[in-house]
Amino acid sequence: MVNSSTLMKKWGFLKNSEQKTESNTAVDGVLTLLMSNLDISDRRPVIPMARGEPSANFTCFGKTRMAADAISEAVRSAEFNGYSPTGGVLSGRRAVAEYLSQDLPNKLSPDDVYLTMGCKQAAQTILTVLAGSKSNILFPKPGFPYYEVFAQSCHLEARHFDLLPEKDWEIDLDSVVAVADENTVAMVIINPGNPCGSVFTHQHLKKVAETAKKLGILVIADEVYDHFAFGKEPFVSMGVFGSITPVITLGSLSKRCAIPGWRLGWLVTHDPNGILKEHGIIECIKGYFYVFSSLPTFIQGALPEILGKRKEGFSLETIREAANSCYKGIIDVPGVTCPSKPEGSIFTMVKLDLSVFEDIEDDLDFCLKLAKEESVLVLPGISVGLKKWLRITFAMDQSSLEDGIKRLQDFCRRHSKKA
Repeated sequence: MVNSSTLMKKWGFLKNSEQKTESNTAVDGVLTLLMSNLDISDRRPVIPMARGEPSANFTCFGKTRMAADAISEAVRSAEFNGYSPTGGVLSGRRAVAEYLSQDLPNKLSPDDVYLTMGCKQAAQTILTVLAGSKSNILFPKPGFPYYEVFAQSCHLEARHFDLLPEKDWEIDLDSVVAVADENTVAMVIINPGNPCGSVFTHQHLKKVAETAKKLGILVIADEVYDHFAFGKEPFVSMGVFGSITPVITLGSLSKRCAIPGWRLGWLVTHDPNGILKEHGIIECIKGYFYVFSSLPTFIQGALPEILGKRKEGFSLETIREAANSCYKGIIDVPGVTCPSKPEGSIFTMVKLDLSVFEDIEDDLDFCLKLAKEESVLVLPGISVGLKKWLRITFAMDQSSLEDGIKRLQDFCRRHSKKA
């Protein structure tokens, strides 16, 4: 049960004078650095394995005709030319509620859904609402670094729990308990995992909910990659366990329809026991949207068509084949190991054995030299909270992926210590 005696102290808006902004993120800064290190004399194409935006680079992930038709119809209807209501257009919120309710024991209503400018605004909203003068929040390590930026912007202390690579990146629940205290307001999970490519089991997610209940905290579930589960484990929404502890799920159209630039996301409350409402959290969320502008109404108006009659622009088999090719290719790369085959999202984490190399200082040095010598962009693990690791994106066409892995192999062999 959430601790009601301290909720109102911990959960609320900060005064404007207390706000702190961050102009950049570790990922964006590192990507800029990697791009600046490319050798412009290299005539080979750049292999972009550092950022999760396949639609921008590969046509096999960019088939958005159905979504484009839905947008066109919404614009031509002239029904969505006005300002959006607070939280979003009713038809759009209803479409998200119906879409997400398909696998939930407690069906959602439109009142549980808030439409946002991408998943980032959804994340920023709930972290701002939860911020307080002494509050802290728990993030996974490794994780998605923008959460750190949002927490810092509202003076919400960030603490970290571990993910276990030897157990397919499951959450180390003992480490969750160890870092939590009476000022902890929530824990964030990312499932399917960015950057790990993991998919949590039903049993593990239930344990997460039970742990959160014991600690008296919320679970914020980033489920942007909910439809990218292609391994042995099916995707299970954290909202299934909303009756154990309150759950906030975050999602978007960006990856599911390969349209990240459309910036349509959502924040959804799973609160069948009324805990969030009882302690004023729902009103705080609504208050946030009273202050900030909503996303364009015509995109919201297209949601019933996109979610109700959506056909995949690409199949899961395309992602599965790419994940398998990446995993098999990495096995032959000296000094690099992948602890488990990716089963979800479009990323995998691989570990560097720096003792194998004669002139590589750390993961950032590895990525800078790889960019310069092979025109391959890979994200250093330090950007997602784990030193001596790399995050690799495998969402690309087969020929580009094979070329990227081959260049990675050549680079590692060239820099390996001589026998």
